[in-house]
Amino acid sequence: MSSENIKQLEEFLSANPDIEIFEAFIPDINGHLRGKWLPRSKIANALNGSLKLPITTLGYDIWGKDVGSWVLENGDADGILQADMRTMAPVPWLDRPTGQVMLFMNEITGEACNIDPRSILKNLMARFKKLGLTPVLASEMEFHLFQSSNDDLGRPLHSQMNKSNRETVCGNTHSIEVMQENSELMYAIIDACAIQNLPIDTLIKEAARSQYEINLYHQPDALLAADQGILLQRTIKGVAKKLGFRATFMAKPYGNIEGNGMHMHCSLIDDQGNNAFNNDTDFGNDLLRQAIAGCLATMEDSMLLFAPHLNSYRRFQPGNHCPTSATWGYENRTVSVRVPADNHKAMRLEHRVAGADANPHLVACAILAGMLYGIENKLQAPEPLAGDTFSESEESLPNQWPDALNVFKKSTFISEYFGAKFQHIFSEAKLQEIDDFNRQVTIQEYDAYL
Repeated sequence: MSSENIKQLEEFLSANPDIEIFEAFIPDINGHLRGKWLPRSKIANALNGSLKLPITTLGYDIWGKDVGSWVLENGDADGILQADMRTMAPVPWLDRPTGQVMLFMNEITGEACNIDPRSILKNLMARFKKLGLTPVLASEMEFHLFQSSNDDLGRPLHSQMNKSNRETVCGNTHSIEVMQENSELMYAIIDACAIQNLPIDTLIKEAARSQYEINLYHQPDALLAADQGILLQRTIKGVAKKLGFRATFMAKPYGNIEGNGMHMHCSLIDDQGNNAFNNDTDFGNDLLRQAIAGCLATMEDSMLLFAPHLNSYRRFQPGNHCPTSATWGYENRTVSVRVPADNHKAMRLEHRVAGADANPHLVACAILAGMLYGIENKLQAPEPLAGDTFSESEESLPNQWPDALNVFKKSTFISEYFGAKFQHIFSEAKLQEIDDFNRQVTIQEYDAYL
């Protein structure tokens, strides 16, 4: 336990004397938060190496079940949990005074656990550092806001209703009036984000009914940016629940309306603090094109990280504003990797493939690893595309869950940049989930075949 961490903890406890319980958690491979409640008197355990969980906690499937093919490999041994003090904050939406802190998972030897998504991201940051570069990230989160109850078929009920208490015809994109109608919730989210130290930027009404988007400011620390992404989702869900709503980052909650994406903006700064993509033109330099080329070359291999669930692949349909092939272009929202028009000092790429249901840490890892791959191998990007690229003839990305899994399992890129152990465990978890879904018979099947 470092003296700096002790000082930060003492200052936090002094500033928050009413906090009774701390939620100490790690994000698993699916981005779900797993951990323990600690009384105030025991929160120091998250700093001194005495807080433990099984390492297999990181590899749970989407329902929180052990991956049967892996759980007993090492006797289901414990790992040591280590608090990241930057994430310590009050939890304002709970009725009882509660604090939170996010954790790293370490091996019992004290070394970083090589299947912890946060540690994988730190390793990639270190590889950039050796090149004299620092990634700068920011994410845009789309989500749906539903009523707290479901209809008779178990489907969520829209929160955006007309005066006849029916679903509106469309989402009324960018409507200030709709935002005003939900001002109590939006202000509550803004206030909660301030308490949680989450630097949010704009809030907008998105295209689909009951759909919104909140953006985070960019951070010159990829780990912190990904942490803020997952904590923003937690905050939105918590505040919505407190006010009688249900927020979801599910990729495609309805088949006939737009789904939820997670767009991630990324630039690089050099050791002098300058934008490493900037050459004082609207087009950026060779390093930008190398980074883009790497993202395109590794996009198919990384698809399971961008779209990790069965529902994820319902986004990749014609007319859904979702890229279906590895393309790039300037100021073009139909491509997978967009270079936005902006001040030259803000030259960056925007990766538009991932769904909001993906783990923000692993999305950041996939993007940064792709950029590294392009820079380290000095790849050359193809010519940028203009206009509607949805109808272009490029080979499409894997648009079915099992196909993406097969590519991921065989990828030498994934094994090199993420590690073979992570590749194996993530693949096994997804294989187990696919098997569970394949055992379910849907209502539509009964309707068609019974």
